[in-house]
Amino acid sequence: MKKIFTLIIFLFAFANSISAQTKVSGIVLDNSNEPVPYANIVFKGAKTGGVVSNEDGRFYIESPENYTAIIVSFVGFPDKEVPLPKLVNYDFKVILKEGNTLKEIKIFAGKTSKKNNPALDILRKIWERRRKNGLKMFKQYQFEKYEKVEFDMNTIDSAFMSKKIFKGMEFVFKNIDTSSVTGKTYLPIFINESISDFYGDNETKKTKEVLKANKNSGLGNGDGVNMFIKDLYNDFDIYDNYLNFFDKSFVSPLSRTGIDVYNYVLTDTAFIDNKWCYNIVFYPRRKNELTFKGDFWVNDSTFAIKTINMAVTKSANINWVKDIYIEQEFEVLNDSVFLPTRDYMMSDFALRKKEESKGVYGKRTTLYRNFKFDEKKPEKFYKQEVNFIDNEVYSKTDEFWEQNRFERLNKDEVGIYKMIDTLKTVKRFKQMYNLVSILGSGYIQWGNFDYGPIFSTLGFNEVEGWRIRAGGRTYFGPNDTWRLQGYTAYGFEDNKFKYGASGKWMVDKKNRIILSGGNRRDVEQIGASLTTTNDVLGRSYASSGLFTTGANGKLTNINLSTLAAEIEPVKNLTFQLGFSYRTLESASDTFSLNYFTDDTFTTTASEVKQSEINLQVEFTPKRKTIGYGVERREVDSPYSRFFINYSQGFKGLIDSDFDYQKIQLYYKQPIIIGALGRSNFTMELGKTFGQIPLGLMSVVPGNQTYFIIENTFSNLNFYEFVTDEYATFQWEHNFNGKIFARIPALRKLNLREIIGIRGVYGTFSDENQAINASGLIYKAPEKPYWEYSAGIGNIFKVFRLDFAWRANYRDLPDTNNFTIKGSFGFYF
Repeated sequence: MKKIFTLIIFLFAFANSISAQTKVSGIVLDNSNEPVPYANIVFKGAKTGGVVSNEDGRFYIESPENYTAIIVSFVGFPDKEVPLPKLVNYDFKVILKEGNTLKEIKIFAGKTSKKNNPALDILRKIWERRRKNGLKMFKQYQFEKYEKVEFDMNTIDSAFMSKKIFKGMEFVFKNIDTSSVTGKTYLPIFINESISDFYGDNETKKTKEVLKANKNSGLGNGDGVNMFIKDLYNDFDIYDNYLNFFDKSFVSPLSRTGIDVYNYVLTDTAFIDNKWCYNIVFYPRRKNELTFKGDFWVNDSTFAIKTINMAVTKSANINWVKDIYIEQEFEVLNDSVFLPTRDYMMSDFALRKKEESKGVYGKRTTLYRNFKFDEKKPEKFYKQEVNFIDNEVYSKTDEFWEQNRFERLNKDEVGIYKMIDTLKTVKRFKQMYNLVSILGSGYIQWGNFDYGPIFSTLGFNEVEGWRIRAGGRTYFGPNDTWRLQGYTAYGFEDNKFKYGASGKWMVDKKNRIILSGGNRRDVEQIGASLTTTNDVLGRSYASSGLFTTGANGKLTNINLSTLAAEIEPVKNLTFQLGFSYRTLESASDTFSLNYFTDDTFTTTASEVKQSEINLQVEFTPKRKTIGYGVERREVDSPYSRFFINYSQGFKGLIDSDFDYQKIQLYYKQPIIIGALGRSNFTMELGKTFGQIPLGLMSVVPGNQTYFIIENTFSNLNFYEFVTDEYATFQWEHNFNGKIFARIPALRKLNLREIIGIRGVYGTFSDENQAINASGLIYKAPEKPYWEYSAGIGNIFKVFRLDFAWRANYRDLPDTNNFTIKGSFGFYF
């Protein structure tokens, strides 16, 4: 969903104009024509509403009132008044000459003192009272919430409007408006509105949001759009030490660590809503860190924030986002309680961070009303629904919205609904929309059938040679209660057809009871992962990757049939009971799965036939999903995963060969460490009880490709280590540019540092070694195997390069003591 929306947003636009009375955009320069960052600019006579120039000295300020001058001020020095020749002034230059405020500007733009600074004294008072302000003052709270999200294409000019891509859609450029934050022209292309009730309990730390109504301008279904927006714009609390946006942790200007990250300056005092308030300006001490610049007004007695405005600095190490601007306003409920009334956030998405580059604004406005306090709800009230289904939420009438919106839509926003309805009738728009959908989903839609995934069409391995694949699935909509899918493939070296088919049916929506089954006959690299699932069509990239290192002939012919039933009685807790029957046989003359079948070790078999029943339990707290059909899409947000699988093999059942018990455990935990980045810890444990051949052993997963593959060991070959009892540990940490930002020569490249370590311990029993007739000499990492890596991410914004070294077992034949692997990805 995110990929589709990101691409669509960059294609189309529409708007009706609405104008403010006074607009000024420009740059603050010194007498050497050098830009002056973090200058404070306000309209003369206005009590609030000032802005701070960015790192390049640029600013934009707008007001619905008429003003004749702006004031450029610097703490502790005389203000500079600049007359405005007209109400609308673009490319306005404010030149500060030597002898006026030049020296003071340099002081303001530099580091402020941590001693004898009245702004820091006020900041410490905010820290003392932050847990006693606003909603945190009450045991329970609830309120009504209205959220409006809009996407606008910006920096529109005549050359852009005349492009051939818009032929037949020229009507979308009827009118162009100007952003009140940046001063750029923009054209609205999408709007989404929602109304909900929000409940919170400060004693149990539980919250619940009940969606009452949702409406959007037509690009995507309501539930999918809502989850996309939740992923794009996380809720935040300015009193927290870190604010998470776009998978990054920004240091809050109210953070307890803010003194080491920001400069703070007390600039003004004034009455706001009959409350005496201080105005404090903040800006970063260093470039390329995840920080803001801006100002806030804080009450002089409660030390609660009245308003705050902040923008991410342009040098911040974040991709595809040129600007982030945030406003938050609080209302005085009584003499001591300040409650949130309005949040506004605007992001400027662009391929480049150049001032003239075109992009897309993503704007979210949130309004709050009808606060109630200390009305305790029973604990079961906060239990999350497994499958939220209420189609009436997405079908409210226009009359309902007219009566229940917290604020009226302006002409721009009303026009979006009309424009999308018209665009849907334009052939060129349909073609472009379909192309974007194909690139985002990997499927080509024909009626109720999807062909794909198209990215799996071509492959290569030692056994099949070049391989082509064709497949598809039924698709009536994202919330289908049943789905069939299948594929066929052909290898030009072995001259054999392969196939797979599966079906899923959700028989109970409330508890997500799903029945599934399928069959697959194919060639597979069965040592590509330790922890396995019942995904009958699942096939790793290692089985037919186009770019591999060394020969990969250790492949297996697999014939797998499965039946399973699963249930999700509690949100993100799933139980599955399954049965599988498989046959395994070597697919290559250079590789064998042979095993001895008698006590004299004279008779061998080359094929493994095995029946198995397994019970799987998966718990994924804080996982977010889109939709309520038999297949759901996951929102790209970090969550923990705990998975346990118990398998029982039955000898003699459908001519099965072995009797055994296997237990497997998988645990993954992401940890965000504030400004230091993010760590991922992964652990896998497993043990098989009973006698089994090579085809059923736990092979430590190697990686013989040029690409990074999760949960594999970069310097191991396939079948290098074989176990029936194992324990693995993997740790990876991404500093998000924290180190490179301190190196001047690397600072502007916005590279990101990644380090990691992987280890495995394993053994195998004497009885399992005794029946091995494959010719492969079993070796287990009884002395734990370790490898470590260092990587550079965000190369050209889309590429990552990892360098990995073996820490031990370096003298084994054909070992890879050092490897270089890469990966592509779309990262913020």
